[in-house]
Amino acid sequence: MIQFALLFGLGFLSAALLVMLIAPAIHGRIVRYTENRIKATLPISPQEVRAQRDLARAVYAAENARTKQELVREKDSGLALRLRHDKLADEARKLQSDNHDLQMQIADMDTEAADLRARLRQEDGYIQQLKAALEAAEEADAAKGMEIEDLQRRVSKLTADGDNLRIDLSARDTEVENLKFRIASLRDEREALRQDVKLQTTRAKDAEARLAQEEHRVLRLEDKLAREVASRTDKEAALERRVQEIVRLKQKLKSATIDARASSRSGKTGVKVSAASKPDALSNSAPLAGDPSLPRADIAAIIAASPQLSEMADTAHNRATALSERLLKARTDDNDDALRQELASIAASMIALTARAEGSASPLYPILEQSGQGSSGDRENLAARALTLLSAQEPASAS
Repeated sequence: MIQFALLFGLGFLSAALLVMLIAPAIHGRIVRYTENRIKATLPISPQEVRAQRDLARAVYAAENARTKQELVREKDSGLALRLRHDKLADEARKLQSDNHDLQMQIADMDTEAADLRARLRQEDGYIQQLKAALEAAEEADAAKGMEIEDLQRRVSKLTADGDNLRIDLSARDTEVENLKFRIASLRDEREALRQDVKLQTTRAKDAEARLAQEEHRVLRLEDKLAREVASRTDKEAALERRVQEIVRLKQKLKSATIDARASSRSGKTGVKVSAASKPDALSNSAPLAGDPSLPRADIAAIIAASPQLSEMADTAHNRATALSERLLKARTDDNDDALRQELASIAASMIALTARAEGSASPLYPILEQSGQGSSGDRENLAARALTLLSAQEPASAS
C-alpha cells in the first residue's frame, strides 16, 4: 500500500513537472497568436506595442518565477518522499529479520512441544499396559476365587463324608487319618491361595497408586510446560528490551566518539602551546607516547612499565567487565541512570589513562580543557570527568 502511494505520488509529481516545463512554451505561443491577432485588427502605435511587449515580458517573468518556485518545492517534496521511502524500506527489512528470528524461536518451541507430546504418549501407553495388567490380575483373582469355592465345597463334602464315616471309626481309623491328612493339605493349599489373592490385591492397589502417580505426573508436566512457555515469553520480551538498550548505548558511545574525534581535529592547532604549560610526569622515565611517530605498542609498554598506570588499566578493565555483566543480567530499566554514570566514569578513566601514558605532549590535554570549560548544568560531561581524574592523579604521581 505504501509503495503504491509512493508510485502514485511520484507519477503525479512527474506529470506536474512536465506540465511546468511545457507551460512556458504554450504560453509564449498563445501570446504570439494574440499579439498577431491584435495587430491585425487594431491599428496601434509603436509606443503602445513596446509597452504591451514590456507588460507581456513582465507577466511572463512573474509566471516563470512562480513556476520555478513551484518546481523547487516539488523537488523538495519529492526528495522528502524518497527519504521517507528509504526509511520505511529499512524499517521493513528490520521487521522482516525480527519476524524471521521469532519464527525460528517458534519452530524450536514447537519441536520441544512435540517432544513433550511424544513423552506424554509414551506415558499413556505405559498406563494402558498397567491397566491391562490390572485387568489380568482381576481375572486371575476371580479364577482363584472360583477355585477356593470349589475347594470349600470339597471340604464340606469331605466333612460330611467324615461324619458319615464316624459310625465305623474303629474299622476305618487309617482311612480317617488319611482323610485328615488330605484335609490338612487342602487347608494349606487354601491358605496358600488366600495368600496369593492377598498378594494379587496388593499388586492391584500398587498398580492403581502408580497409575494415580502417573496421572499426577502428567498434570505436573502440563503445568511445567505452561510455566516454561510463559517464562520463555517473558525472557524474549526482556531480551528484546536489553538488545534495544544495548543498541541505543552503542549509538550514544559512537556519537560521543565522533564528537571527541571532531574536537581533536579542531584542537590540533593549540596542542604545542598547551603542552608547554602541562607538568611532564613521564618525560624523565620514558619517551612520550603522544609523539605521532611512536606506535601503539609503545603506549602499551609504557602502561606495563608504570605500576600506577597498570593499576589504572586493571581497574578500568574490571569495572568494564562488571558493567557488561550487569547489563546482561538487568531485567528492568530502574538502574539506567546508575549504569550510564558508571559507563561515563569508565570512559573518563580510559581517557585519563591514555593522556597519562602519552605524557604532556598528548593532544588530549587541550581537547579536554576546551571541552571541559563548556560543561554546564548538573550533569558533568566526559571531558570534565577526565580532567577531574587527571588533577586527582597528578599530586599522587608527584608525591
